[in-house]
Amino acid sequence: MTETTEQAPVMVPVDAVDEQLAAQLVDKARAEGLSLTGPDGLLGKLTKMVLENALEGEITEHLGYEPHERAGRPDGNARNGSRAKTVITDVGPVEISVPRDRDSSFEPKIVRKRQRRLSGVDDMVIPLSAKGLITGEGAP
Repeated sequence: MTETTEQAPVMVPVDAVDEQLAAQLVDKARAEGLSLTGPDGLLGKLTKMVLENALEGEITEHLGYEPHERAGRPDGNARNGSRAKTVITDVGPVEISVPRDRDSSFEPKIVRKRQRRLSGVDDMVIPLSAKGLITGEGAP
């Protein structure tokens, strides 16, 4: 009979995860021939993903139900597609998809209506992607 012992998970500081993720992203971009900056650069794509995921989270909170949820639409309001919007960020212009609702009561906070210029977005791209918020993996 052999005894098994459970090992406690190794805790890695968030800063170390951020650095590892940044290095992985840069390595992948280089391998695929993707530049870091520019219209189709890595930073622009990450910025787009962070903003769009934040906006999706905002409309989900506003409506009170997840996308494609059968029990949704408690008050009759529902998702109603999205519209394209170009915002000027620290990494250049980024085209994002802004979700809409049927009764037009959704007021986004991260990218407000009629807002065209964003600053400081770069500071949250890597930390949010490290926590899985870009892909939804770290969401509760």
